[in-house]
Amino acid sequence: MDEVSMRSYSLLDKELGLIEYRDKKRWLWTLSLVLPLLPLLGVVLFLQSGAEWMLALPLLAAYIFIPLLDWLWGIDTNNPPEEIVPQLEEDQYYRRLTYVTVPLHFLTLILLAWFVSAYELSLVAMGLLAITAGLFSGLGVNTAHELGHKKTRLEQNLAKWALAVPAYGHFCVEHNRGHHRFVATPEDPASARMGENIYRFMLREIPGGWRRAWATEADRLQRKGLSRWSADNAILQSYTISLVLQVGLIWAFGWIMLPFLLIHNVFAWFQLTSANYIEHYGLLREKQADGSHERCQPHHSWNANYIVSNVVLFHLERHSDHHANSHRRYQSLRHFDDIPQLPNGYFGCYLLAYVPWFWYRVMDPRLLALPHIQGDMNKVNLDPRQRENLLARYAS
Repeated sequence: MDEVSMRSYSLLDKELGLIEYRDKKRWLWTLSLVLPLLPLLGVVLFLQSGAEWMLALPLLAAYIFIPLLDWLWGIDTNNPPEEIVPQLEEDQYYRRLTYVTVPLHFLTLILLAWFVSAYELSLVAMGLLAITAGLFSGLGVNTAHELGHKKTRLEQNLAKWALAVPAYGHFCVEHNRGHHRFVATPEDPASARMGENIYRFMLREIPGGWRRAWATEADRLQRKGLSRWSADNAILQSYTISLVLQVGLIWAFGWIMLPFLLIHNVFAWFQLTSANYIEHYGLLREKQADGSHERCQPHHSWNANYIVSNVVLFHLERHSDHHANSHRRYQSLRHFDDIPQLPNGYFGCYLLAYVPWFWYRVMDPRLLALPHIQGDMNKVNLDPRQRENLLARYAS
């Protein structure tokens, strides 16, 4: 661990002299391997105590303990020097962490499925475990998010495997070629509008993203002279792995897997919806004279620099730099001044979003106070159904 934490990078620049950088969070990144395994903690504690409420501890850890740690530990606004970034991105240590995370998602789901079939649990406990499994399998989308933006064949394939666990194989196609193109515009189903609660957003985002992904992939295959049902279809490749995995679980552990996997899948998808909801809420790219939208800038995404939730999510919360520079690897994503900042890490903000009136109370004033908006409702992505109410409420 000492060797890992002490690794430093240096470069001799003719004008700037010796440039040195040490990633102070280097050893903390290993926490990204702990989070996918967290549901197993509840199982272990249940086996020791026999108390079914122990199965809820992983959820409490994610949605209570991590936000508290974010608040207590604080933020990190350090950026690696740009001259050092090429060295930092070539460091295989960071890549291996994402590689190892992929099989951990499979391991956790398989062990939880076995546990549900092997022990007599109440319906409440079984449902709770299915929700837990789903929410933590949803983290597989985050792993795929990091891998899917990279150009190597290995990382592209690992992204498809990671998406197979939550059965969300269309994500990388939709995210990379749809969401990144239309982000922070009314045309994007994955960008939440001011006044739109997370539950209405879910009903727009999940089917909208699925349709756009299939249309995008079908268009790509058509240009190659292939059918949308071709083996070259990246969506079908991931879905095939999902089918083998989930049918295999039903075959191995019985029909109890049907309700378990149904609940698991829905809550895994809701985990992604939760992230998409808070990442661009109300933010709007302005239209230019030719009808196109301005280039995506850091202020078109909500950012968070909270240490704990960032290291377990591969810097997903430095979302502003990710959308402005999607080629950068997670360890080199930067903080910017004067950009939209969330009041807590993602897990804490999920809790806010799940109670819409609380979310509006915290986030709407924060949105309107942004330097590039300053109360101008024309610069906000408004929910058409709430437009008149919002204009009346915030007109002053």
